[in-house]
Amino acid sequence: MSRALLFLVLVSVLAAAPARAGDIPEATLVLEAMDDLSEGVSSAAPPRFVLRLDNQVFVGGSARVYSGLLDKDAAKALERRVKELRKAGVLDAPASFGGDPSKRYRLRLSEDGGRDLLITGDPAQAPPALQGLAALITDLLRFDHPSLRPWQPAEYAVSAREGTLVGGCREWLLPLSFDAVLAGSQRIAADEVDRWPAGSDPASVCVNDLHYVVTFRPLLPGEQP
Repeated sequence: MSRALLFLVLVSVLAAAPARAGDIPEATLVLEAMDDLSEGVSSAAPPRFVLRLDNQVFVGGSARVYSGLLDKDAAKALERRVKELRKAGVLDAPASFGGDPSKRYRLRLSEDGGRDLLITGDPAQAPPALQGLAALITDLLRFDHPSLRPWQPAEYAVSAREGTLVGGCREWLLPLSFDAVLAGSQRIAADEVDRWPAGSDPASVCVNDLHYVVTFRPLLPGEQP
């Protein structure tokens, strides 16, 4: 098989491969905070930080998302920090900073075939060998940039599980089969849910005398539900 034909085959295979939930196309660096929330659902919050190949960044909180554009120098500075940590072997295995175990983070990197690193503990209590990683996590969690502006998602990923929240519950009147939502996250247009809570703030829904916890996670461009 010629190299040109082999290249076309590989491209076809990659294009046909289904994207996984939470995948963000063109993202080179993604940080998620998976805090244990007493009343919220952390898995429905947007990522805390996303850097894309085009140097666009997304910065999220519990529900709101901001977007901006880094210059080449700022983007390269982040890339150098990650490269140094990779060379030091810090990104080869899950890490623990010590301290509060309820603080959990997920760091995803696209380089070298992709890395998915789980980190626990308080960055402020990191041992000397992990202080570089702790500094990166801390800086991404409080990331700010003059270009950041409020960003509105076009779609949300709606998910549901059986459970009861304090207070009353809503009737399910959205244009999606609730059975389909129970089976797995579904896409829904933002204008369909403008009166519903979003991100880590859940909604209480009643269907057939059963109570459900429903969340609407903002979807970044190209992200899968």
